[in-house]
Order: sequence, then C-alpha cells, then structure tokens
Amino acid sequence: MKVLAAMSGGVDSAVAAARAAEAGHDVTGIHLALSRNPQSYRSGARGCCTIEDSNDARRAADVIGIPFYVWDLSERFHEDVVEDFMDEYAAGRTPNPCLRCNEKIKFAAVLDRALGLGFDAVATGHYAQLRTCADGLIEMHRAVDHGKDQSYVLGVLDQGQLAHSYFPLGDSTKTAVRAEAAERGLLVADKPDSHDICFVADGDNAGWLKEKLGDRAPNHGGPIVDDSSGEELGRHEGTVGFTIGQRKGLRIGTPAPDGKPRFVLDIEPVSGTVTVGPRERLAVDGLTGIRPRWCGTVPDRLAGPGVTVQLRAHGDEHRAVVERRGDEVTVHLLDPAYGIAPGQAAVIYDGTRVVGSATISATVRAAVGATA
Repeated sequence: MKVLAAMSGGVDSAVAAARAAEAGHDVTGIHLALSRNPQSYRSGARGCCTIEDSNDARRAADVIGIPFYVWDLSERFHEDVVEDFMDEYAAGRTPNPCLRCNEKIKFAAVLDRALGLGFDAVATGHYAQLRTCADGLIEMHRAVDHGKDQSYVLGVLDQGQLAHSYFPLGDSTKTAVRAEAAERGLLVADKPDSHDICFVADGDNAGWLKEKLGDRAPNHGGPIVDDSSGEELGRHEGTVGFTIGQRKGLRIGTPAPDGKPRFVLDIEPVSGTVTVGPRERLAVDGLTGIRPRWCGTVPDRLAGPGVTVQLRAHGDEHRAVVERRGDEVTVHLLDPAYGIAPGQAAVIYDGTRVVGSATISATVRAAVGATA
C-alpha cells in the first residue's frame, strides 16, 4: 500500500510512520506548514506547527529512511480553522479547532491531494482503531489506551475518509510508543505532548481573540449579571474572554450569598451580557446538534446501555438516547453534564464504536438538584 504519513514533529506521528514502513508499505512523510508566519506560532518542544517541529519531523524521516516533504497549507488552515475559531467565539460559541483541523485539513485537503497523487491512505499518529466488517463497512473504535484515545476529534470522519485512513497506534499505549521511539533511535522519544491550541502562541486564548478580532468583536464590554437576581455584579471588556462553565477570571468583587463560587452560565454576544450563577445551574440533560457527520450507517435512533455521548476531548462519557431528525440530532442525557457550550462537538458512541458527531447548537438545563 502506498501511504502518506503526516508527521507533526512529535513522537506519535514519527512512530506511526515507522510502523507503516516496517509493515512493508511504501511510505512518504510530509509535514504540514500551517502558519503564514511560523515564528508567530507556539515555540518550544510541543509537537505542532513550529519550524523546529518541521526539523524534528525531517530528522525522524531520515532515521526511518523514507522520503520527506513539507506541504504548505497555511492559507487553507487559516480559512477553515483559524477564521472558524474566531467566528465561533465572536458568536458566543466554544469551538474545537483540533476537530475542525482533522475534518477540513488532515482528512480533507491532505487526503484529497494524497489520493490525487496516487496514495492509498494517509497515516497519522492518532490513537484510534479501525475495523473492517464482513460487509465492507469500516468502523472506528476507541484506542486501547483510553487515556490517550483521540476518537473524539476524529468523530467528523465519514466512511469515504475512513476507507483511506491508517492509525498504526490504536492498539498501543503512550508509554509503549515512547519506548519504541527510543529503541528506533528517534530523537523525539521524550518530546512533550502538545496540549494548547497551536496558533495561539502564548496559550492566552482570550487575549489572542481580542487582538485578532478587533472591530469584528461583537462588543467591547458589557455587564456580568447574577442568574437569580439579575443584579449587575461587574463589567467585562468583551464576551470573547468567557466560556460556559468558566470559574476563574470573572473579577466579581461581590461574593455569592452562600459563599460558593460562581460560574459562567450564559453568554449573549449582541448585548454583551455574561450571566453567572452556581455550579448546579450548569447542569444540562438535553442538547440539540446540527451539521451531523456519520462515520457509517446513518441511524434514526440510538438507545441502550452502550450508547453514550462525549462532549469534550478526554471528557466523560454520558449515557444517552440519541435521535436524528432530518439535519439535526437531539440528545437526552441520562446523567446530567456540566459546563456544556454551543459550538462544542457531541460525539456519539455505541460501546467503543464511533457512530458520528454533531455541533452543539443548544442545550437544555437540567432541573436544579439533579446529580451527575
């Protein structure tokens, strides 16, 4: 099989490329140049998007003994991921740029180009497993290492994309992958994982958004109000500095009557109003999802002990009943979830199998007093 290995410069993608080559595939390594100005992206050994990451990927390809190229997808990345990130926050939603990057860049732009060049599959260092059923349907399942499982951010892939995807690390633990990298002589064996958003250099999402949005920001300040009384508790400089469920950085001088911390419950970008209240008011037991993407057969209804929904990367699984209504998905959570915001992805599972995903457009608050 002719395989294009996407190499970020981190340990996972390096070992994935090495395993693909060792399995006898004809492997070519590529590094994606995603920044218009690489110096403005995060620096340090973090495994994504910097010049040093490109150099690390090239050195790994040399050790493995495969050809290596750099593909410039900076314009596509800016349009489909960075602009989407800004637009979503400006509208008061909380997006996941890594999920969008997988959907629009790694398994769309890269895969399309790879197929056009005669490659059979794109290999990445994601922790997920693919299984081919007797009828030819390809299922995606959680990785063996549940602590590193990345099926959540791959829940946007459809059957056509899965048919040309290759995840060599799905049956391994991260500890084993690092040990294997060291044995193979890959210098990235001990390189730290990347956790922050790659295009936010200092990790300050709110500060970056305020600077980049400028006049596009929906407001330049507004009130912070109490959910129960409607009392104005303070002022803020822009709603892009807040997310649903946020506790820190509210700068509210007046303590709550019960002395407990307050959390962001709602963000209204047009009026600039940020509503805060107690943690129990964050509980939701229902949500609506739009723009669904299905990994295989499109279901009408899913229910049963194995049906769960994951609402954030590495978040908990919530037992659920899922129904498809045209281009929308409704989810009833059997166990309330906390701090769920429009814009996040709801990824649907049946056991370990990924069924599909949808973008949360609205949530339904659980009755006060409900427990998780």
